[in-house]
Amino acid sequence: MLAEFDLIRRYFMSSQEAATSNGVTLGCGDDATLLVPTAGQHLAVSVDTSVVNVHFPREAPAFAVGHRALAVALSDLAAMGAVSRWCLMALTFDQHQFADDDAAHAWLADYARGFHALSQQHATTLAGGDVTSGELAIGVTVMGEVPVGEALTRSSAQPGDLIAVTGALGGGAGGLALWNKGERDLAHPLLRRYLLPEPRLAAGVALRGLATAAMDISDGLMADLAHLREASQVGAEISLEALPLAEGLEGMLGRKAALKAALSGGDDYELLVTLRADDIAKAQQRLASLGLTLTVIGHCCETLGVSASDQSDLSGYVSGYAGWQHFSGEAP
Repeated sequence: MLAEFDLIRRYFMSSQEAATSNGVTLGCGDDATLLVPTAGQHLAVSVDTSVVNVHFPREAPAFAVGHRALAVALSDLAAMGAVSRWCLMALTFDQHQFADDDAAHAWLADYARGFHALSQQHATTLAGGDVTSGELAIGVTVMGEVPVGEALTRSSAQPGDLIAVTGALGGGAGGLALWNKGERDLAHPLLRRYLLPEPRLAAGVALRGLATAAMDISDGLMADLAHLREASQVGAEISLEALPLAEGLEGMLGRKAALKAALSGGDDYELLVTLRADDIAKAQQRLASLGLTLTVIGHCCETLGVSASDQSDLSGYVSGYAGWQHFSGEAP
């Protein structure tokens, strides 16, 4: 097996020329990286950790693990309306789970391929990080830029604003259910939604100046809507019939289970936004040009809490609206 620094050079060091073109004056290989932010931009920074058998199955394809580790971190930048520029990646890697060094190197090569493919897609330079030995886990810090005064936040929704989501919901939970049933074909749309999520960076940029509040849907619609409501001090009324369900979800799970997956399943990495009614058509037009839908699912109100427009008992779909929480004592 390669030593630590040889492993880093082989799989994770970008060329210095490419890094410099993206504002990296000193990249991988030193004690710290040196970056040059753009004048007039705020630096948006977020960190996400992916742990084996908590966030992804141990048997998941290495390509998907690399893609997913970066995608879920980039999703936070999307929610801020930021353009991604740089990332740091800390990989804890257990070489002893493999039969031999060749198998370990094959996994690392595929992991790096997935990570680098997505970083190149979003012009995100891997500017540094760390590799260590231990139970498989990946920490990714992402850094992006957003013009001063244009960042999307959770705290500015107002009563009367419409509540909308990009894309479709429930696919992450549906994909996990499929995986647990033995499905391994990444061409399946639901499995792709779980293992190969797409961060909505272009959508976040397109919604600048229109969305009054925004966040990404990682822990489940109801849980993340609760975070937005709390930050903005508003209530919400949603329509179950309006929820856009991922392709094939209802056919696989049935109507009620599909709605539960959309409301509380998590791992969707779509954007949850609020907008003034006068701006919804413009927002939908901007996202349509990106090949993405924006579906109104309810509205904000003054009465704190959340209710269904058809008076449905939402507790039948999600208990407590808590979504996934670490240290809750529940199994992932």
